Amino acid sequence: MFRNSDALSATARNPLFQHVFSDEARLGSLLDSQRHRFDRLLDGARAFERFDWQTGDPVDSRHYEVTLSRMGPDIADRCLVTLLDRTAELRTERSLRREMMTDSLTGLPNRAGFADLLDERALSEAGGRFAVLGLNLDRFSRVNACMGGIVGDELLISVARRLKGALRAGDVLARTGGDEFAILMRLDDGPADAMRVAGRIESALSTPFRLSDFDIRVACSIGIAMGDMGDGDGETLIRYAQFAVKRSKKTGSTEIYAPSAFDVVRTEFSIETALRRAIDHGGLTLAFQPICDLATGRIRSFEALARWSDDEGRPISPADFIPVAEESGLIVPLGRWAIDEAVRQIAEWDSTLGRDAGVNVAVNLSAIQIHRDEVVPLVGQALSQHGVQGNRLTIELTESAIITDPDRAIDTLDGLKSLGASLAMDDFGTGYSNLAYLQRLPIDTLKIDRSFITDMLTDRDKVAIVRAILSLAQTLNMTTTAEGIENREVEQTLAALGCTMGQGYYYSRPLPPADALSFLRSRNN
Repeated sequence: MFRNSDALSATARNPLFQHVFSDEARLGSLLDSQRHRFDRLLDGARAFERFDWQTGDPVDSRHYEVTLSRMGPDIADRCLVTLLDRTAELRTERSLRREMMTDSLTGLPNRAGFADLLDERALSEAGGRFAVLGLNLDRFSRVNACMGGIVGDELLISVARRLKGALRAGDVLARTGGDEFAILMRLDDGPADAMRVAGRIESALSTPFRLSDFDIRVACSIGIAMGDMGDGDGETLIRYAQFAVKRSKKTGSTEIYAPSAFDVVRTEFSIETALRRAIDHGGLTLAFQPICDLATGRIRSFEALARWSDDEGRPISPADFIPVAEESGLIVPLGRWAIDEAVRQIAEWDSTLGRDAGVNVAVNLSAIQIHRDEVVPLVGQALSQHGVQGNRLTIELTESAIITDPDRAIDTLDGLKSLGASLAMDDFGTGYSNLAYLQRLPIDTLKIDRSFITDMLTDRDKVAIVRAILSLAQTLNMTTTAEGIENREVEQTLAALGCTMGQGYYYSRPLPPADALSFLRSRNN
């Protein structure tokens, strides 16, 4: 290429350049738009310069990699121009990227594409005047299971269309998971804008979908994350919105992400991690709270309660780690350990005394374990391994363990009874009391929840409830245990009403195994 205009015109008439450029105007475009590069190369000491160049309109543009090379010291005012056409390569790359960023079923952006859009919006939108709205379809898996994947896909496409119709101009809808959608929306009026859009979405989905001769109703859980919460990271905002969706499933209403709630979840996650390690490495213990006969004052049994301290010896409350164990599924291995440890402790007490200790031990069995685990073989193996009779073990369960799957629960309880174990209904009166099932169940004891025992002497309603439970137990030939006894007056009142046994701080707090044995000796001798 020559620096003077005559040389440029001569170059444009070169057959090689005419093959690359359809007309002289394109060559002129290159020369005009990039003249500073030519001048810089020819005036400087560099041997070559390489850059990308695009020509044509955006719809049908051409893309070149351009290299300028000095011709040599004897031709100081000229350079060689080499053009590599990369149009096909870049079009293929963009097509593949578009496919990677798009949900193939609905044609909406997928999670990766949505995160890119969020990153762009965070960079261009000062003050974070936008929000991410996460949406999860409730019970969508039941549609797939009952009607098949094809109908499920049709439903997702129909939901996507209806959601788009509920949005405003400029709002972006994406499908971020199987039954999960997300919306990027601008905020003109702060969180109120997001809540109004959430309301329109709920209204749009309230009309049933007609698919395969079925009217399918779709409900959803909605969570919102504000744009100023993600520190410019789109993926973080999506996670915050999904966390708010999870809270929405529990509360039944649209939730806006709150950092304080996320801190609680983070704490729960750290508890889950540490609890898993404690279960695997024997970091838990059992404490034993006595259950006393109200007529004689003698200890009839102990309730085994899980206790856990962290690596620094600080105790972690069961109120903190038991709910985490239930939500994470760790309640199953925790329950297995508790059953085996309780039976082992019975055998150890008998061995220490050289005789039957004269008490049994009650172990709590969660609803999750009843429905996920093979409880009867587990208990049978523990009894056999430690040489303990089944009548030394009491299994305590709540009403929720029954109503979730009554048939399976009844089979499990019948199996436990066949091993000789006794059964107690814990926290009776606080849940859904189905008397028809209660009559069918092989329950031996009703445990009256502490909420009815606390302050019962000053509350006539509580006394009436306790009296009704005691009457029901007598009719069904069951014994009763009152939880939460904290003074002698309550104990005497319960005994007068006909309650069989009592448990609470009036007798003792939960004790380590050795202290529990000493307490048993002093109380029963």
